[in-house]
Amino acid sequence: MTGKLKPLDIQREERPGKYPDGDGLYLIVAGPTSKNWNYRYWFKGKERWLGLGSLKDMSLKDARLARDAARLQVRVGVDPVQEKRLAREAQKAAVKAEKAKTFEECAQVYIDSCWTAWSEKHRNQWPSSLKRYAYPTIGHLTIPEIKPSHIYELLRPIWIEKRETANRVRGRIETIIAKNIDVDDKDFRNPAELTKQLREKLPKRPKREVRHHPALPYTEIQRFTKDLRAATGVAAAMLEFVIFTACRTNEVVEARWSEIDRSSSTWRIPGVRMKMGQDHFVPLSDPAIDILRRMDETQGEFIFTNPGGGLFSENAMLAVLNRLGYGHVTVHGFRSTFATWAEECTDYADGVREAALAHKYKSETTAAYQRGQKLEKRRALMKEWADFVLPQCPSVVHLRSRPALLGMDG
Repeated sequence: MTGKLKPLDIQREERPGKYPDGDGLYLIVAGPTSKNWNYRYWFKGKERWLGLGSLKDMSLKDARLARDAARLQVRVGVDPVQEKRLAREAQKAAVKAEKAKTFEECAQVYIDSCWTAWSEKHRNQWPSSLKRYAYPTIGHLTIPEIKPSHIYELLRPIWIEKRETANRVRGRIETIIAKNIDVDDKDFRNPAELTKQLREKLPKRPKREVRHHPALPYTEIQRFTKDLRAATGVAAAMLEFVIFTACRTNEVVEARWSEIDRSSSTWRIPGVRMKMGQDHFVPLSDPAIDILRRMDETQGEFIFTNPGGGLFSENAMLAVLNRLGYGHVTVHGFRSTFATWAEECTDYADGVREAALAHKYKSETTAAYQRGQKLEKRRALMKEWADFVLPQCPSVVHLRSRPALLGMDG
C-alpha cells in the first residue's frame, strides 16, 4: 500500500524511527533535524537500503518519484546501490585524473586564469620563462612527482649568472604548485619553497654591491621641472607624473583611468602591481591632476599610451632625460629626490614619508600601525612637495567625471 505518509505529519514527526510510505519508501528519523528518505528493496536475495536524500532537500512527492525510478532499475536487473557506488568511484577517479595534470598543464591553466589581469610584461615573461627554464625539467611531471631535487637541477645553471631570473622562475613554480594542492593537506611541503636545504645546496652567490639609482639633488628639481614642462610628448608628461606622485616607474607606466577616484583626487594602485603586494593609495596634487587633464582618455584604459596605442617603457622617459641634458640621473632616482627633500625640509614623521613611498617596514608592529597609510597627512605632504617643485602652485582641485577631466580649463 502506498501513500501512508502525509506532508504535514512528516514535518512534525521528531520521534526516532523508520516510517513507511509504501512500496519500499521510508522516512528514517534520527532526531528533529535528521530526517532522510530511503528505499528498501531486495536484490539477488539480499536486503538493500538506498539513500535518496534529506527531507530538507526532497519533498514527499520527489521522494516517491525517486523511489519509482529506483524500482525500475531493480526490475531490469540493476542494483541502485551498486550503481551509486560506481558513480561515486568514477567521480573520484575524475578528480584524481584532474589532479594528475602535468606541471605544464597546470601552469597553462594558471596563466589563462590570470591573463586578463596581467600587464603585457607579465604576459610575455611568465610563459617564456617557464618554457625555457622549468618545462624541460618538470613540465612532464605531475605536481606530486615534483621534488626539491628537480627545482635544484633547473635553478643551478642560472642561480649565479641570472640571479633575478632564477628568483622569478622559482617563485612562479612555487605559486603554480601551491594553486594545485589540497588546502587541507597539512603534510604537503612545496618543493619549490626556498628552504635552507635548497639554499645551501645551490651555488653560493657573491655578495652584490649595493648600487643606488643616481638621483637629482632636490635643490635642482625646480630648474629641471621647468625644462621638463617645456618639453612635449606623453613620455615627458609621464615623467612629470612620476615626480609629483613619487611612485615607481612600472606603477606609473601601467596606470589606468579606472584607478583614478575623481571625487577624492586619489589614485588607487592595485596590489598586483605593488612591490609589497598591497593596494596603495596616492593623493594627487594639483600638478598631478593637471597632467591627467592633458592626457587623451579616449585612447583606452591606460593613462599614458604611445602613438600606436601601446604602453611606454622606462626607456622612453630615459630618452626624455637625455634630451634635456640629464642623462646622468635615472627615473627611479626621483623617488630618492623626494625622500631626501621630505627628510631634510619637512617635519613629517618617518611613517608618513615611508607610507608615501610605499616602503616595507622592517618592524611588523610598525607595519600594522601604518596600515592606514595616513592618507590625509600624505596628501598634505604631497601638496608641500608640489609647492616646492612648482612654487606658488594652486591648491586642491577635485576630479569629477571623465568628460569634466578632459574639458576643465586651466
